[in-house]
Amino acid sequence: MFQFPDKAQAGYVRSFTRRLRHRMTPLTISALLALVAQAIGVQHVDADQPARPNIIFILADDTGWPDLACYGHAFHETPVLDELARQGMKFSNFYATPVCSSTRSTIQTGQYSARTGITDFIPGHWRPFEQLVVPPIDHHLQDGVRTPGDVLQSAGYVTAHFGKWHLGNDAAHQPDQHGYQITERQLGRPFREWRTSNRPGPKKIDFLTDAALWFIEQHAKQPFFLTVSHHAVHIPVEGNESTIAKYEQKDKPAIGVNHPIYAAMTEDLDTSIGRILEKLEADGLADKTVVVFASDNGGLQTIYTGVGEVVSTNIPLRDEKGTLYEGGIRVPLIVRWPGVVKPGSVHHELATTADLLPTFCEIAKTSLPDQPIDGASLVGLLRDERASLQREAIYFHYPHYHHSTPAGAVRMGDWKLIEFFADGRLELYNLANDLSEKHNQAEARPKLAAALRQRLADWRIAVNARMPTVNPQADPSRASEWWSRRTNQPLDIEAMRKRYDSKRAKAARKQ
Repeated sequence: MFQFPDKAQAGYVRSFTRRLRHRMTPLTISALLALVAQAIGVQHVDADQPARPNIIFILADDTGWPDLACYGHAFHETPVLDELARQGMKFSNFYATPVCSSTRSTIQTGQYSARTGITDFIPGHWRPFEQLVVPPIDHHLQDGVRTPGDVLQSAGYVTAHFGKWHLGNDAAHQPDQHGYQITERQLGRPFREWRTSNRPGPKKIDFLTDAALWFIEQHAKQPFFLTVSHHAVHIPVEGNESTIAKYEQKDKPAIGVNHPIYAAMTEDLDTSIGRILEKLEADGLADKTVVVFASDNGGLQTIYTGVGEVVSTNIPLRDEKGTLYEGGIRVPLIVRWPGVVKPGSVHHELATTADLLPTFCEIAKTSLPDQPIDGASLVGLLRDERASLQREAIYFHYPHYHHSTPAGAVRMGDWKLIEFFADGRLELYNLANDLSEKHNQAEARPKLAAALRQRLADWRIAVNARMPTVNPQADPSRASEWWSRRTNQPLDIEAMRKRYDSKRAKAARKQ
């Protein structure tokens, strides 16, 4: 493997190989890159050097902060992730954005979503008669931005991305055009012949895990960066019948939703992660591989329309996905790095998904890409649970209608301010003693609220955040209507409910 010392050389080779990629196998591309690298005299890297560990990044979809047993859930069983936390570090104050595409943009760029221009899920929806007209969003990553796939590939890693991308729909904006050499589009016949089962499993869990196992087997002798981006535990909820039966028969705690199929899907996801960890052990790679687990946003309670099955709760956190309350943005993060991370450690430092790209770069001992970076490497925290990022605050921008109304937020130390854009309402919480955000202290502490509001306004200017505007077509009698951005027509609420109901809910509806 090799690395490019010059950006122009790297850009030329990437552009050239992208034009050929649909006609060539990943191994052919690697051979071509090696020949080009030799011709232009770039520096070769020893693929087996122990100082450059493999990295496996596992991203769940809609897994809430309290959904895992190691984060306190009393009904869900997640023995694999619990053990991963015992072997590594668990973060208690790790944040995403309220929805998937915006969080994924932060992971791929190291930037806040307000800077990436992807502040909502793609393509989003809208409420044409509400008080505010929400700002437009970009429908794919901005041209020229470099992802962890780009940067680590240039550093000599072989890169792969399997699963949900949600950062562009056309072929020109898929992960294989953003530095990830092997994706589902490149798996082809060798993988199909290697795979012993044709069953994708609930939410394609088995298929994505098989792709990961095949990739590890093929690239065990060179440093690799693998992202497994699951569709679970997003609705509609699905699970293996045997796992569902287990939770149907299990005694339920007195509090919480404790949905048997949601619980089964959570455990099925956990089991699939266990298969990847077992593969690392079997191939002698466990001590050479950093494993990172996170979620793209807080847990979902029910569809944003308010009509449909309730599948989970984020108790003790307030609210859910699509809001700037803790239930919408605080998510689990677990990192295992043998020989570096103290087993069973917990870090309470404020961290965000924008920190992941800088973290991956430092683990791989390579430089940050030449673009604005809002995140900070977490490697110092991973090495020392007493370390700090010396970060004053973290920021959130969600100027859209979803499970809540357009708003922004800032967390500084224990204090968190939410500003609602429609009426300027402020909510101020001390999360150290009010984790559930029940006691708004904005009126009791007006100077602090005003200072945090100003800090939030200054930050929006710095990142060029897009803001909503007053809607001249506002109509309170129709404000609750949801419209599709794909069809520019009102959503069929009942059809959505039927689409997202679980088998359990559909059976109950027939009775």
